[in-house]
Amino acid sequence: MQQQQTCTIDGYRIAYQQSGAGAPLLLVHGITTHSFIWRKVIPLLSQSFQVFAVDLLGCGSSEKPLDQSYSLNEHARRLVAFIDTIPLERPHYIGHDLGGGIGQIVATQYPEKISSLALINSVGHDFWPVQPISIMRTPIVRQFLMSIVDRRLFRVIVQRGLYHKDLLTDELMDLFWEPLSSSLGRKAFLHFAKCLDNHNLTDLEEDLRRLQLPALILRGDADPYLSAAIAEKLHREIPGSRLRRIATASHYLMEDEPEWTARQISDFIQEQHEQR
Repeated sequence: MQQQQTCTIDGYRIAYQQSGAGAPLLLVHGITTHSFIWRKVIPLLSQSFQVFAVDLLGCGSSEKPLDQSYSLNEHARRLVAFIDTIPLERPHYIGHDLGGGIGQIVATQYPEKISSLALINSVGHDFWPVQPISIMRTPIVRQFLMSIVDRRLFRVIVQRGLYHKDLLTDELMDLFWEPLSSSLGRKAFLHFAKCLDNHNLTDLEEDLRRLQLPALILRGDADPYLSAAIAEKLHREIPGSRLRRIATASHYLMEDEPEWTARQISDFIQEQHEQR
């Protein structure tokens, strides 16, 4: 059973879900989502692991201060504080989208804090931010778009990120839309987009080439938002990394193919334990 809990980082409430028992896994979402995006894989992973799915500051049920940086570097620093606060003993880090970018920072700058790194349709290098996120960084465009965006238009964006279009039920759309249904939620989303800077990751390229942590890269090949070149370059440059791809998934791989995703993660971690 998933339990919603909170802790305090830098004086702000951070929400997270916890379930299962065993080696700890830290699941980190990207932009436009929060911890709900792991809803299908958590029950599968929690059969063998203790799973923590966090809401980043400004997202989901976590607090949404607008005077704090939501850059990837700052999110990484706060996640390290989260690991220390819970505390978690070198969790396996699993990140989707921007959560994967944050994971690259944690892995290279704080490698002693995690046991391995798994990246799912992750940002990387200088291939991002992508549309429609990048256009929101221009102030006048941000205000215009957020004044006209509604659930119907946002549904189109979400649907493009799914391979199996019939998965976009009213229930799932409610989960995507909930943070944007309030003025504060919309402002926090815009603030997140404004804080994005791909230099946070391009500055890591040499460090990634020296990374000693086990690394798994998963990609849904129908992703229209993040190019295959990202996963391929990460695979080339992270020593010993493995790349697994599936044709029947888009950006939200965990929704399209949850069993495949959970199996890849479980097998990856189990191999590490056997090698030890």
